[in-house]
Amino acid sequence: MTAAPATAAARRHTVVDSPYGPLTLVATDGVLSALYMTDQRHRPPEETFGVPDPEPFGETIQQLTEYFAGHRTTFDLPLNLAGTPFQRSVWAELLRIPYGETRTYGELAEELGKPGASRAVGLANGKNPVGIIVPCHRVIGASGSLTGYGGGLDRKQRLLAFESGGSADGPQALF
Repeated sequence: MTAAPATAAARRHTVVDSPYGPLTLVATDGVLSALYMTDQRHRPPEETFGVPDPEPFGETIQQLTEYFAGHRTTFDLPLNLAGTPFQRSVWAELLRIPYGETRTYGELAEELGKPGASRAVGLANGKNPVGIIVPCHRVIGASGSLTGYGGGLDRKQRLLAFESGGSADGPQALF
């Protein structure tokens, strides 16, 4: 992950369908820098996404298709994530949560060597610019409750159900 500042001239985007509604993919300098869901909290204005151009997203779309079909449990994509050093450390830790598993905000804080920073972890988690691929949906409250998700709690619940073995309400039933 790099922290290079994004400029509008270097950005491209495309919109792809998914079981969770349209996903807007954004690339900065040809590298995936954002994945936004419709009505996502912290979604920037569309004019910041750059010009429409599907060309940089072939591998991303392929891997998302495999994931939603139940054939992929990890993503292998270069990412260009702009954020503070702490945010990037949280996002890197999110990538370590295995498919089908969850962690609490407190557990992530401890894994980062910052016990007691669960609120800061939650704030950084909420600012994750590449949902699904950087699996912020795998973070839950200390009581096991589904707390907060930029894409909405319904999507979080469906993603977790899908990853834990799928269900009639999971993505596979929507293709």
